[in-house]
Amino acid sequence: MAINPILFTLATAAFLFLCAPAWSAEDAPSSVVEEAPPPADDAPASAEGGPISAGDALTFPEEGSSSSAPANQPSEGSVSEARALIKDRRFTEALVLLQPFLEGGPIETDVLFLIGLASTRASQQSGLAEEDRETLLDGAIAAYRSILIHEPGLVRVRLELALAFFLKEEDDLARNHFERVLAGRPPAPIIANVSRFLNIMRARRRWRGYFGFSLAPDTNISAASNAEAIYINVNGRLLEFTTRGASSGIGLVSWGGVEYQFPLAERWRLRTGFDVNHREYKGGQFDQTFTGVYVGPRWLLDRNTEMSLLAAANQRWWGGSPFNYDIGARLEVQHRVFAGLWLNGRATWQDRTYQQQRFLEGSLMVFSLGANYVLFPTVQVNALVGYQQQETKAHHWNSAGYWTRVGTNVMLPWGFTVGTSAEFRWTNYESGWPSHFRDDGSAREDQTRILQATLLNRAITVFGFSPQIAFSNQVRESNARLSDYKRNLVEMRWVRQF
Repeated sequence: MAINPILFTLATAAFLFLCAPAWSAEDAPSSVVEEAPPPADDAPASAEGGPISAGDALTFPEEGSSSSAPANQPSEGSVSEARALIKDRRFTEALVLLQPFLEGGPIETDVLFLIGLASTRASQQSGLAEEDRETLLDGAIAAYRSILIHEPGLVRVRLELALAFFLKEEDDLARNHFERVLAGRPPAPIIANVSRFLNIMRARRRWRGYFGFSLAPDTNISAASNAEAIYINVNGRLLEFTTRGASSGIGLVSWGGVEYQFPLAERWRLRTGFDVNHREYKGGQFDQTFTGVYVGPRWLLDRNTEMSLLAAANQRWWGGSPFNYDIGARLEVQHRVFAGLWLNGRATWQDRTYQQQRFLEGSLMVFSLGANYVLFPTVQVNALVGYQQQETKAHHWNSAGYWTRVGTNVMLPWGFTVGTSAEFRWTNYESGWPSHFRDDGSAREDQTRILQATLLNRAITVFGFSPQIAFSNQVRESNARLSDYKRNLVEMRWVRQF
């Protein structure tokens, strides 16, 4: 059954509204003061996510604040004393008092917050060895993470976590949490400070790397037609021809990449990068490998806009043999509209060459525009529209198509994050198709629908990676024989969190 994209979008909006945190009059942010000075080092948003004034340079949750588990309390007085020591900037002494809480059972939220705060501030003391500094920051991250697993809406805690990642120069993670903090609508001084951190990370970015792996059961590895037989009109008679049909299997998937940006001038960088993706199945017949390299300048136009022009080359293997390669260029533009909302544009041109299927060789142009919006500290939405045009030696394979995708992810208590997305594609080909595809040789038209749901558990982390289950349902309907298919894909991934 076809899904109406408009109805799906409305249903997604209703879901986001129901999942959004309720804001009362007490939660409303204070008015924005133009050119407000950045707050002191200890002046992020309050633990409840509400605003604070410039005079509330350092506030803590009240003693005895709620916690999801019974507390381990070696000494009631030690918490108050540790709080006083932190206010006096005697962070190491505060950690000594708080250390016994780490040696027992569950810890209250306010104690975890004090441990994280003291660890972060102690890591910035002069004369500290780099190894000790890293250990303190890791301890702070672990404390904040423990709080956010159960209460992901605490904006103050998320701000401190972002700061810890910033100090460790793990900028991708820091940027993600800073953007979520801004979605909590903090007061102007906090916005100014966070914006300053974001600009520092944008300017200092040099190395960037990623990798991951998954186990992927797939009901249709090659996206083949599910039809067992087709009937073709031959001289007025319908003849039956059997098809190979779909093949299922379990794949091992791995992916990764690295990029380095060499500084050329204050606003100019030279980007160089490499990406790889490999999918392997039993027997090797359907193994797929993709590699790509790129190089080109990155221009920081202003505080909110940047542009890159990259020369790129890609190579693809199928079943262990070279399948095709591309040489071309792409233009990337990124613009921050306001806090939490980013627009991304991309234009790509490629000249595609095949090792065997020469009739498919030709040029490919792709244009896309995407938006990513942190709606609330725990809710993120994204959307994408695109257009693609391909020219080939075999004219009936010439095609033009467009697509749209909408998605969201929501952080829930107990460490769960739920994500959903829907993608719709429409592709039209020229006429002249052989009779076994189209009896009258008319143009081919395809419609593809891809629905995906993901479930992540942030509470389980191994070397910074958390388990995620992703389910994808893909359906393509076509007026050409052997061109439609159905596919269900499950991936059990490990992804980087916090």
